[in-house]
Amino acid sequence: MRLNRILLSTALVVVALVLQVSVLARLHLPGAVPDLLLLTVLGLAMVYGHLGGAFTGFGAGLLLDIAPPADHAAGRYALVLCVVGYCAGLFRPENGRLQSALRPLFVVGAASLASTLLYASVGALVGDTAARHVGLGGLLLTAVLYNLLLAPFTVPFIMALARRAESDPLGDSSSSPSGKSSDVASGWLSSGTGLSIGNQRGGLRMRAARARVARAGRIKGVKRL
Repeated sequence: MRLNRILLSTALVVVALVLQVSVLARLHLPGAVPDLLLLTVLGLAMVYGHLGGAFTGFGAGLLLDIAPPADHAAGRYALVLCVVGYCAGLFRPENGRLQSALRPLFVVGAASLASTLLYASVGALVGDTAARHVGLGGLLLTAVLYNLLLAPFTVPFIMALARRAESDPLGDSSSSPSGKSSDVASGWLSSGTGLSIGNQRGGLRMRAARARVARAGRIKGVKRL
């Protein structure tokens, strides 16, 4: 990932994590907790693609695994968000621009179901049966509902920030698709060395000398006559 992607993703993930742990988790809503971190990963994945989504999801999940009050085995959220971010990146629209709201809403709904099921499945493998006591059906329903309600206020904003960072000319000035930067650089180097200017000056001097010789020959011819 490029530097501007890493900086933006880190900032958005940290802000989403703080808001989710300190605000959303304390609302005590029935069922699941609105997953702002998941929505952040989905928004970045639909701009950066499947690899960028996988890396972002892994980093975001790892931070959530170690953030208090974590009461589960470390690595569960990292695995879940890594898989979800990779799959969401496969639905990246062309040029990272949305043509309709149906695609991101579908991705959010499917990711909410998949992340809840995958988290519960990994928990069952390591002996965590908390999802059974709470009720898996209620968790799935509320997770999809809360995330779909929160998505219109978060996912478009995150995608707009990611697209703006991608189109920043200072972020990747070394490689331009049209190759103009290399042409400008080569022209700058050739003019800076003075080779082309020296050649032009030498040519002007030769032309001036030839003109003087020709003029002097014409004047001598007039005197002979």
